Amino acid sequence: MERTSFTGTVKAWVTLSRPPFHTVGVFPFFLGTLLAWRFDNVFNLPLFLLGTLAVILIMLATYYGGEYSDVMEDKLSASMDRNAFSGGTQVIIKNLLPRHHAHIASYVALGLTVITGLIIQFKYDTGPLTIPLGVIGILSGFFYSMMPIRWVTRGVGEILIGFCYGWLPVAVAYYLQTGRIHSVINFMSIPIACTVFNIILINEFPDHRADVIARKSNLVVRFGKEKSAVLYILMHLIGIAGYVVSVTQGLPMSALVCYAPVAAVCLWLCFMMGAKKYTNKKLLETMCALTIVTNLGSALAYILALYFMRP
Repeated sequence: MERTSFTGTVKAWVTLSRPPFHTVGVFPFFLGTLLAWRFDNVFNLPLFLLGTLAVILIMLATYYGGEYSDVMEDKLSASMDRNAFSGGTQVIIKNLLPRHHAHIASYVALGLTVITGLIIQFKYDTGPLTIPLGVIGILSGFFYSMMPIRWVTRGVGEILIGFCYGWLPVAVAYYLQTGRIHSVINFMSIPIACTVFNIILINEFPDHRADVIARKSNLVVRFGKEKSAVLYILMHLIGIAGYVVSVTQGLPMSALVCYAPVAAVCLWLCFMMGAKKYTNKKLLETMCALTIVTNLGSALAYILALYFMRP
């Protein structure tokens, strides 16, 4: 029984940590590092590993904080329209772990993030922007759900997540390696930021009724589903346009070939949203999954094009 209990606890922590969702932060960071290697012929392995660790720790602090803070909404969602991509992990709701453990873990992850950032700054002297950029990531992620700020209830949470999973990891990765931020990153980050914004936005659709009851004033609660669907479509179109423009900034043209399937999925999702297919629970779950695919695919298309780029 003790072994089963221990195994169950480990599984609960793994579920609470959401390892598959770490890819949305790690892929852009890897992209920024690869960009530094291709454009500046620079690669510092310890900095890459420490930076990746910091990204994962910030995500863990964010995820744990969200599980602790959103108990009411997640409990309501479980009895309403929840799908595999909404309503949290349900680990706290199912009493697989005590709620306060998630709270403690969020602060532990936060503390480890700070320590990792200080090591990066003072051991490797990575430049004056290292700590400010890290602070932006910490404040935006940790307080997305956590009080006293709780960005998700202020109408800017989705925007901050788009920034922190879009421009920020690409720029920080490049900056840690080179000490500067290349202008192409401002364009490359657009499709990544837009698609991660849409991940958050579409995941709020199945939680809508629960969030209204819990007075969680995210964008879907504020705008309603129909207007949010228009916003979702707009963000995908901006992301596609941003990707095309980014290729004109010195990236290999093969990036467009790599991106073509991703753009096709984005357009299909726009059609489905415009046709209000989000009212179908099963289709909505598929759309949630494919929105994640568009985000990972956008980053991966850049990665493949840069990796196979001719010197």
